[in-house]
Amino acid sequence: MAYSDIDKPSDYFNTTLWNGNNSTQSITGVGFQPDLVWTKARNIDYGHSLFDIVRGTTKRLISSGTDAESTISGVTSFDSDGFTLGSNANCNESTRTYVGWNWLAGGTASSNTDGSITSQVSASTTSGFSIVSYTGTGANATVGHGLGVAPKMIIIKNRDDGTKSWVVGHQSIGFTKYLVLETTNAEATNSTIFQDTDPTSTVFSLGTNTAVNQSSASTIAYCFADKKGFSKFGSYTGNGSADGTFVYTGMRPAFVLIKQTNTAREWYIFDNKRDAFNPEKTFLEPSTSDADATVNPTLDFVSNGFKLKTTNAAFNDSGGTYIYMCFSEFPLVGTNNVVGCAR
Repeated sequence: MAYSDIDKPSDYFNTTLWNGNNSTQSITGVGFQPDLVWTKARNIDYGHSLFDIVRGTTKRLISSGTDAESTISGVTSFDSDGFTLGSNANCNESTRTYVGWNWLAGGTASSNTDGSITSQVSASTTSGFSIVSYTGTGANATVGHGLGVAPKMIIIKNRDDGTKSWVVGHQSIGFTKYLVLETTNAEATNSTIFQDTDPTSTVFSLGTNTAVNQSSASTIAYCFADKKGFSKFGSYTGNGSADGTFVYTGMRPAFVLIKQTNTAREWYIFDNKRDAFNPEKTFLEPSTSDADATVNPTLDFVSNGFKLKTTNAAFNDSGGTYIYMCFSEFPLVGTNNVVGCAR
């Protein structure tokens, strides 16, 4: 039996919950110093906030909008066991509850000259995650990502131009196509996004589209590779039944992001902290500012994947095609021979 690449997934990804205090507070219990922190207020309609080590503390991007990068008193430091918050309401308002999804990359960025555009990269080849900063040229180009293997999913945002969408590439739809994170749009084809070219073990390709390669624009990319027992990026077909599709991932999920690609639907995030036990019914939508919502039941997290439990077409449309991003709570089998169990 194949072993997991990572025995303890929480060393590289973890979810945290907290109550706001309208002042400052340190959020601990992450288990590592995160390089990407994605936060969302759960009980009010505030936008999603993304902060990372490469762009720097207090630099916010909003997944649910096209807004340019702004500076807020959100995440004010990345700490050894979590992060510190300022008083900004998007992250720390009194009476509000929050969730934060945390990833480990490679700490302080290094220069990468693998592509025709020199990039600044914070990469973990162990966990298959890198944060890539580059300046667009407006001409066909390649950008080094630092992973050593081809990424399966890439999320890109123009930091300077508040009219430009988030662009998502995913191996399951192919890099001749793309999705838009802040909309419900189905997959679309545009050769000026990725040049109709799959990423390689060293670079990803960019066309002339200004969302990903505007001349002189500062741009950020989050790149993800499959790592056995830790992360999986794939697709499934819905069956429209309450006895829904089972999706094998080789791990018990801690986090699942789902998007139907053949028709217009929202993006949905489930995690093992907002619902500590099956069924997983509470979701947030990266494509909106909406608070927590539920469909009960939606899916179960089990030892080797997730099982759809709903006829709701947003998650299990008969014949519908969906992509997913999954990170692990436990690998199915690790080198310590511990087997994950259903919750």
